Amino acid sequence: MTYQEDFVLFWEQVKESIQEGRFAKLTMAKTIGKPNLKNIFLRPLASEGDFKVLLKLRYRLKETEDVEEELTLEQALEVLKPHLKKSFLTVLLFTTTKDVTFKINKKGIGSITEGAPTFQDVRLADRDW
Repeated sequence: MTYQEDFVLFWEQVKESIQEGRFAKLTMAKTIGKPNLKNIFLRPLASEGDFKVLLKLRYRLKETEDVEEELTLEQALEVLKPHLKKSFLTVLLFTTTKDVTFKINKKGIGSITEGAPTFQDVRLADRDW
């Protein structure tokens, strides 16, 4: 199975956690090398109608200002996908019932593991987190 196929399974868990109101946060971490882009975060936002997330790009260099965007989940996925395996090897889903980790190993194989939840409740993002 390719890492892309495993990521599709992982993303289904993201969507399920949102539908069930358990989605707390998503983080792309474990960069390849030392790029300026350090992390990508998604947090739920209070919104009328469709579910929205606050996407935050965090940079290493202080001179580079962090970027925040309000997006739908589908739009956020389009931002995340190009960074898989190129910039980040790990994506962490934090829910109120479990943490789910998607990893790509050196051979390009994906894996999904689950652990105890880090977050006890869902906190909606504000623009200062």
